[in-house]
Amino acid sequence: MIILILALAIGILIGIFIPVSIPQDYSSYVAVGLLAALDSIFGALKSNLKGDFKIDIFISGFVGNTLIAMLFAYLGDKLGIPLYQAAVVAFGVRIFQNFGEMRRVVLLKNKSFAKGENKDD
Repeated sequence: MIILILALAIGILIGIFIPVSIPQDYSSYVAVGLLAALDSIFGALKSNLKGDFKIDIFISGFVGNTLIAMLFAYLGDKLGIPLYQAAVVAFGVRIFQNFGEMRRVVLLKNKSFAKGENKDD
């Protein structure tokens, strides 16, 4: 857990002190790629809470989803079809579904933990 917090702090510091500007032409690709990455991260968090997290599945999903989403956005631009909008909707729905499942798991664990404490009294 300490490594995760340290990595997050380092990432935030790098983001603050090394500004990166993304050309407007690539902004939709980066946005879709970030949503795909967030979807993979939320899926990994959900799997971790359920106890069935596997690092190889996470890495392959993280890289694969991000690249495929960016490729679809690129192909949509070349065809004149806003395919990135479909990816935004799909990944947005999946992020909220994963968050909802994580919330349920945490609430059920806390509820069963509280009931367990009351039985001992």
